[in-house]
Amino acid sequence: MGWFNHKKDPISKRARELQAQIEQLEAQIHNLSAEAARSQPRLRSTTLPALKETARPAPPGPANPTKPASEQVFEKVDHQRLQASPDAEAQVLYNELGVRKYDLPGAWSRMKNAFRSAPAPNQPFVKLLAAGNIQGLKPLRYERRVARRRFVVFAILLFLALWALLAVMLRR
Repeated sequence: MGWFNHKKDPISKRARELQAQIEQLEAQIHNLSAEAARSQPRLRSTTLPALKETARPAPPGPANPTKPASEQVFEKVDHQRLQASPDAEAQVLYNELGVRKYDLPGAWSRMKNAFRSAPAPNQPFVKLLAAGNIQGLKPLRYERRVARRRFVVFAILLFLALWALLAVMLRR
């Protein structure tokens, strides 16, 4: 029984391979998005008003005198959102004297996060591993049970050894 030997973990090897593939795909996505951004013009285009699917606009000219050829239709823009002051958030954080307000709920959440362990990087993988759904690997609950039993056996052996040592010392 190899108590002090660690088996090579096939899961971590596969996770490293998948992480390398993910990084490669992200680099490809970044390159393609950069190429697409370079090829597209930065100007806004005008649009035609919304038409029914079956209706087609008639070409302007002598047959259609109601619509001039140079008329353009622009999209509506929300000017209030564009003209909102960027200092609106800063006004909430600072009082009238310019001193930063103390945020008790924010301080409490920062303190809780400082003592909280980091989340697992791959939650679905962790759930599969805990449930034992990966072919060829024992579930974590089985491994925990084995480790717990090993701890109890060693604790009992340690207790018996200390008790025997104490019994020998008290007889002298």
